[in-house]
Amino acid sequence: MLIETHGQQMDVTPALRDYVETKLGRLSRLYDPPLQLRTQLSVDKPDHVAEATVSVAGKTLHADARAVDMYAAIDLLADKLDRMLVKEKKKMIDQHRRGGNPVRDGEFG
Repeated sequence: MLIETHGQQMDVTPALRDYVETKLGRLSRLYDPPLQLRTQLSVDKPDHVAEATVSVAGKTLHADARAVDMYAAIDLLADKLDRMLVKEKKKMIDQHRRGGNPVRDGEFG
């Protein structure tokens, strides 16, 4: 799993970088294919903002979280990404069991 962490008009300390890698590194247990994760940390006073973009199996998922401190924002972001990846994996498993492409087969859209 590749995790890139960037700061927008702020320095990302080694402690913040380690925290991001620890919290978001657990997402790799949910999804088998290799994940590419890009996080961006910023301060939008009075809130701290953590955003992430995940590239999985030809799809791109985006989530962001705001909190009163950066560590809480990273925790919220990890929870959101966890839910999104579980939902995406469930869709993939259901589509595989159904045996077709839901868009092509006319079930959606």
